[in-house]
Amino acid sequence: MILGVHLTDILPFIAIGFAAQIVDGALGMAFGVIASTLMVSVMGVPPARASAGVHLVEMFTTAASGISHVLHKNVDWKLFSRLVIPGIIGGVVGAYVLSISGDFARPFVMTYLSLIGLYLLLRAFGIPPKPREPRVIAPLGLIGGFLDAAGGGGWGPVVTSNLLIQGTNPRETIGTVNTAEFFLTTVISITFVLTLGVEAFTIATMGLLIGGVIAAPFGAILVKRVQPRLLLGLVGTVLTLTSAYSVYRALT
Repeated sequence: MILGVHLTDILPFIAIGFAAQIVDGALGMAFGVIASTLMVSVMGVPPARASAGVHLVEMFTTAASGISHVLHKNVDWKLFSRLVIPGIIGGVVGAYVLSISGDFARPFVMTYLSLIGLYLLLRAFGIPPKPREPRVIAPLGLIGGFLDAAGGGGWGPVVTSNLLIQGTNPRETIGTVNTAEFFLTTVISITFVLTLGVEAFTIATMGLLIGGVIAAPFGAILVKRVQPRLLLGLVGTVLTLTSAYSVYRALT
C-alpha cells in the first residue's frame, strides 16, 4: 500500500500511462486518445473524469518529455517560438468556449485526421518529399490549441500531422510539438483544477502520472534513433487508427 492506495488498484493506470506516453513521446501524439480510451472502455472511468485526469497528467508528462527532447536536440527553436504563443491563445479561447460543444465537430475533425494519416502513410512508403520550411504555423497552432481545449484533445494529431505534410523534419517536428504542448497543457490543466478542485486528482490520475513520467525519456530516445521514413509511417498508422476509432465511437 502506497499513500493509502493498494498497488493492485493503481498498477493498471501506471501501465496505461506508460504505454500512452511511449507512443506520444515517440510520435508526437495520442497520449490523450490512448489513455482516455483505455480508462473509459477498459477501466470504467467516467468520461469527464478521465478527460480531466488526462489533461492534468499531461502537464507533468509533457514537461518531462519536453526536457528529454531538448536534451536530445530534437527541438527546432525557431518553429517552437512561432507555434507556442498561438497554441496557448487557442487553448485559452477553447477553455472558455466549452459551452460550444466539441462533440458536434469532433467526427468531422477525426475524419479529416484519418485522411491525413492515410496520406502520410502513402508518403512514407512512396517517394519521400524534400524537407522544406513550413509556411502555415501560427494559424495551425491556434486551431490545434483550440481543439485540444474545447474538443478534448487534438494538439498532437492536428499540429504534428499538418507540419509533416508541409515537409518538416519528422524528428524535429515531433520534439518541437511535444515541447510546446507543455505550455498549452498547463493552461488547460489549470482551468480543470480551478473548476474541479482536488476531485480531478484521483487514483487513476496518480497512476497515469507515475507511468507517464517514467516513460517520457524513452520517447525522445526512440524518435532520435528511428529513421524519418519509418517515423512518418508510424505517425500515419497511429493517426489513422485512433482517428477512425474516434469517428466510429462518435457515430455509434
